[in-house]
Amino acid sequence: MVILKTQKGFSLLELMIAMFIMIILLSIALPTYNRSVQHARETVLSENLWQMRRAIDQYRADKGRLPGSLEDLVSNEYLREMPIDPITQKTEWDEIMGEDPMSADAEQGLVDVKSLSDGKDTEGKEYKEY
Repeated sequence: MVILKTQKGFSLLELMIAMFIMIILLSIALPTYNRSVQHARETVLSENLWQMRRAIDQYRADKGRLPGSLEDLVSNEYLREMPIDPITQKTEWDEIMGEDPMSADAEQGLVDVKSLSDGKDTEGKEYKEY
């Protein structure tokens, strides 16, 4: 009479091979994921800046003068809410003030918006230049 023992579970070698395969897959996937997240943040930054600049132009066309700040755009409903800078994760922006060409008294107004984040994007362009 022969009694066969059946193995239950995995051997140490099988577990090490499975772990090695997982490490290889993660080492490939993680940098790709990080690059895609960074690219998405850069795209959102570009879109937010475009929307704010469009709102400045629309405000000037409607009111005949430049807005005093981004808060004017939000309070007059040209923007639903203050956009978030996806790089800094804050609603703070560099508001570029300039002379209003439509003003007879040479008043100052908001002419442009830039990001306050330091650093460069994946192509080497500074975020402040967007």
